[in-house]
Amino acid sequence: MSIYDRDYNRPQRGGFSFFPPVLKSLLIINVFIFLLQYFFFEGFSIAGVSLESIVSKYFALQPIQSDNFYPWQLISYQFLHGGISHVFFNLFALWMFGADLENLWGSRRFLMFYLLCGIGAGLVQLAVQFVPELGMGPTIGASGAIFGVLVAFGLTFPDRPIIMFPIFFPIPAKYFVMIYAAMNLFSGLTASSSSNVAYFAHIGGAVFGFILVKFGDQLRIFEFIDKIFNIFSPSGAHSSPPRPASPLRRVDVHQPAAPVIMHKSGRGSGFYYEGQEIPQGQIDLILDKISSKGFQSLTDEEKKILYEITNKNKD
Repeated sequence: MSIYDRDYNRPQRGGFSFFPPVLKSLLIINVFIFLLQYFFFEGFSIAGVSLESIVSKYFALQPIQSDNFYPWQLISYQFLHGGISHVFFNLFALWMFGADLENLWGSRRFLMFYLLCGIGAGLVQLAVQFVPELGMGPTIGASGAIFGVLVAFGLTFPDRPIIMFPIFFPIPAKYFVMIYAAMNLFSGLTASSSSNVAYFAHIGGAVFGFILVKFGDQLRIFEFIDKIFNIFSPSGAHSSPPRPASPLRRVDVHQPAAPVIMHKSGRGSGFYYEGQEIPQGQIDLILDKISSKGFQSLTDEEKKILYEITNKNKD
């Protein structure tokens, strides 16, 4: 089985896709809803009440203390935005950091991660709104989910150079994430209650992103949600049970990590690491390890190999 035959890592023909399916759908949905907000909702009303205020009341994230809070707002608020710059920078960051993650994790896992980070961001925002000085208005935007994606990118590709506002020179992703998170935490602690930016939602998304990347597999969060997906999936009732891993492919992350040995034997993959072709079987072992134990279970050597493969596919 090759690197491109797996359901958790299935890019389009020709290598990793710059617009994998879930990312593309999120971009389209957000743009479509934004256009509805500013070219339809603002100009129409029902019984004298503007559609804009109706949408805000029922789909923006309202404080729990208000009479307008509904549980579904933890998801719906992520698809509303407050202006062109708001939606543009959110979607640009989603594409910039999300494409590599979806290509690596697979579409379903990326979607679960994205929505969970947005929900986590919303929960943190609801919690801090019990402090009156931090503001009581409705919250909208995908920024919390984007911050989760940003943290995941920094943990997964820590040394990938990034150039992005407000830092206009290359900086490793791990440092970029730490600087950006610190800036938002400082802003959240010093901003007035009249601020229109939900800084603590950003921090909440970042924290939930960190937890999901580091502990999501151990806590079986993705496994649990995946079962829910399968219940409502048309093919869920007929899906075959997962194939048990063979003894040769079982990975125990509690054992000391052995270095990756590059063999010349075996079917070639067309990818090279340190001047030697990586056997296809070696790539399959790495992908099986990600599927069963998560990305964080990889050794540094395995991460470098995967990094070389992803970069080569983007050339």
